[in-house]
Amino acid sequence: MLTKEKLIEGSVILIDKPLDWTSFDIANKIKSKIKYTYNEKIKVGHAGTLDPKATGLLIVCTGKATKTIEQIQNQSKTYEGILKLGATTPCYDTEMEETDFFSINHITQELIKQTTNQFIGEINQFPPIFSAIKLNGKKMYELARKGKEVEVKARAITIYSFEIIEIKMPFVSFEVKCSKGTYIRSLANDFGKALHSGAYLTSLKRTKIGEFDLLNADNSWLDK
Repeated sequence: MLTKEKLIEGSVILIDKPLDWTSFDIANKIKSKIKYTYNEKIKVGHAGTLDPKATGLLIVCTGKATKTIEQIQNQSKTYEGILKLGATTPCYDTEMEETDFFSINHITQELIKQTTNQFIGEINQFPPIFSAIKLNGKKMYELARKGKEVEVKARAITIYSFEIIEIKMPFVSFEVKCSKGTYIRSLANDFGKALHSGAYLTSLKRTKIGEFDLLNADNSWLDK
């Protein structure tokens, strides 16, 4: 545990976010632990949201280090994930059931590897409607869950690398290095379309943010 003085002066804490925790859950847990341990209210914030169904590196800043959050968020991110071909879900991951199904008989390992080239560089990406992006002051997922029509605008993002790690049809393991603002769920969905099929994300782990590495995470902050 860091000293109260270091937490106030500013510390960067690396967490391996567990499955189904929200980024807010993590920041709130650390804030509460600091308050309980030192009886001191210290500013705490996270640098880059991870979806509840994603795991991996979440950076939490305390005290004066919260001023560096935007700088950290602007750095590149690296993810490891698995997508399933031949089906889609409304949220592009496992938080909802499969709703549409497609043939994968035409998809070869070579086609999968070649198709990654379409996504390298700066591309326009449509975020999932089930996301925390705000539209007229409301989070899009709140509107989508109420059945309201949501107009999603494309965003310019950059994919620095997109490597296929393993193919065990219909599952494809991959690693992606990308810019701020990239939705890997959307990448999985778009990848399925590019293969003239469908795809959604079954697991996702963030391994790096800039030079910060998941290997240095300290989850003792989440202990009771």
